Amino acid sequence: MVAGEIILAGLGPGDPSALPGAVLEELAAEGQIWLRTEIHPAVARLKEKGIKFNTFDHLYGIAADFEHVYRQIAENIIAAGRTGRVVYVVPGHPLVAEESVRLILEGAKKEGIAVRIIPAMSFLDALFVSLRIDPVSGLHLVDGLRLDRQWPDPGTGTVVTQVYSQLVASDIKLSLMEYYPGEHRVTVIRAAGVPGKEKLEEVPLYEIDRLSWLDHLTCLYIPPLADYHGPARYPLDPLVNVMALLRSDKGCPWDREQDHHTLKKYLLEESYEVLEAIETGDMYNICEELGDLLLQIVFHAQIASEEDCFDINDVVAGITEKMLRRHPHVFAGAEVKDSSEVLVNWEAIKKREKQDSQQPAAQSVLSGIPGHLTALMKAQKIQVRAAQVGFDWPDYGGALDKVYEELEEIKAAIKQENKKQQESETGDLLFAAVNLARLLGVDAETALTGTVGKFINRFHYIEEKVTENRKDLKRCSLEELDFYWEEAKKHEKSTKI
Repeated sequence: MVAGEIILAGLGPGDPSALPGAVLEELAAEGQIWLRTEIHPAVARLKEKGIKFNTFDHLYGIAADFEHVYRQIAENIIAAGRTGRVVYVVPGHPLVAEESVRLILEGAKKEGIAVRIIPAMSFLDALFVSLRIDPVSGLHLVDGLRLDRQWPDPGTGTVVTQVYSQLVASDIKLSLMEYYPGEHRVTVIRAAGVPGKEKLEEVPLYEIDRLSWLDHLTCLYIPPLADYHGPARYPLDPLVNVMALLRSDKGCPWDREQDHHTLKKYLLEESYEVLEAIETGDMYNICEELGDLLLQIVFHAQIASEEDCFDINDVVAGITEKMLRRHPHVFAGAEVKDSSEVLVNWEAIKKREKQDSQQPAAQSVLSGIPGHLTALMKAQKIQVRAAQVGFDWPDYGGALDKVYEELEEIKAAIKQENKKQQESETGDLLFAAVNLARLLGVDAETALTGTVGKFINRFHYIEEKVTENRKDLKRCSLEELDFYWEEAKKHEKSTKI
């Protein structure tokens, strides 16, 4: 049976006068005393009191990283606590930003070792006073050495710990500049609340690693961004990490075998499934299908990342910058009359972007339309491009007449029994119908998708009625099927009311 005890105590933020009396009492009792580090202003008071202690400072020089240091500390403290009384003392409050304490609590619980905690002021308490801030208004705390796993919240004041050297500050700066502008003003604080040692300096984020006085008592306060619209509840990183694992040697053989070309069909399928979900109006299904489509984007980005081409951050940054550039009426003070002028500006900006990137200038108004679009979507895009340079009917009337004209030409082709001509005239009719839809303000792809869905629902109704009447669908007359079809149309109207 375990008979030992572990006492976890704090030295406070640094001011020796803030060292709790309860901590001094525990240190005066018998048993082993271990300090995570002796490099703390309050340690001088322990020496004045004649308190003998050991430290783990030697581990910082021999361990591979801080994670190994904290694990070795935890193992030593738990070993000492199995049979005797051991006091483990840390800077600040033992439960605030102390990874070694977390590991000790976790290990002690598994082994049934009793643990007591003697609180003290944390560095945050002193920080609130130095910065004159109230944490109730919002405060986010992250470890500067774990910004790959902990993310700042630009909409809330953020404290970054472990800014203990210029080298570390440089790494922290680069990570933070993925979330904040380099000019964003931040406050660097050393030894908050320690008389004679406290130092605060407000600098642009990009300058934090130029300060020469950073040490183990230094942290960083980042005020919230004024124009920030709220943090993402679920950043892309977890999904990116899952995909990276699936593509790794420890992952899935199928995922590892894929490349950009083998994934094309899945990207297309998922896109159409999103469209189908939108057509049904099922919000739960739309959410699910958008997730499947997002997975394809992350999949392609992961493959590109493995080839050192780009990653998901480049994808997001690129489209964000593009949206800012192509909406000068929102972000740059430009003025537009209506949405049609927005589209004209959009195309003009795209053209300038191609010229700026030193790509060959497009020789045709119709250049750049993706070849993999459906014929319906491609027809609509081509007609829009032509209309932008004036090749268009003044209103839908001319387009409607063109539909009738093409119908007559199909009739003529049918009379001539010319299959090739029938195919050509059918294409002309479809193109004319797309043009009419455009001039009516109707998206042809959406309209046809809706009609296909409507046909499917009505046909399902016919099948249900035939089954109810115990008939064979193939043996029903066209008159019977048409009767059920008209019933289905009436049923649609009644359910919409």
